[in-house]
Amino acid sequence: MRDRVLAIVSLIAQYVMEEPELFNERDIVEQLLEEGFEAEEIDAAFSWMERLSFVDERRSGDLGLSEPTYRVFTGEETQQLSCEARGFLVRLRALGILNDDLQEEIIDKAVQLSEDEVSLKEIKALTALTLFSRSQANWQREVDCFMEDDWSRLYH
Repeated sequence: MRDRVLAIVSLIAQYVMEEPELFNERDIVEQLLEEGFEAEEIDAAFSWMERLSFVDERRSGDLGLSEPTYRVFTGEETQQLSCEARGFLVRLRALGILNDDLQEEIIDKAVQLSEDEVSLKEIKALTALTLFSRSQANWQREVDCFMEDDWSRLYH
């Protein structure tokens, strides 16, 4: 069920990013039901997204990016996040897409919400939702680039 919930979250994120002004939860649910997803799975996806969207008051401030720093993953984080997921986060941080606070927030959420190892696909969805919840307009280009694995557009 976890993979199907993640698939639903990805579809919802895509829908919202493609048509943000037309976002209608009811239409999305109907479309997902037509595609064969169960109501329980859809509800779990929306619940997961809702939990992710709650941001501490102290974390909702400035998104200003600073110089990249090197972060060492803890033993627990290394076990919970796949090598690809960790590499993805390091890459986004080195490119200046994530600042220290955003990277920490994503790592914390991934470790807290996952019982199994977090894959690259899952960390991409979590990152997209975190950036989206912070500032949709400012991050849409970056989210599109990494969701499509089109890294070259980020260097220009």
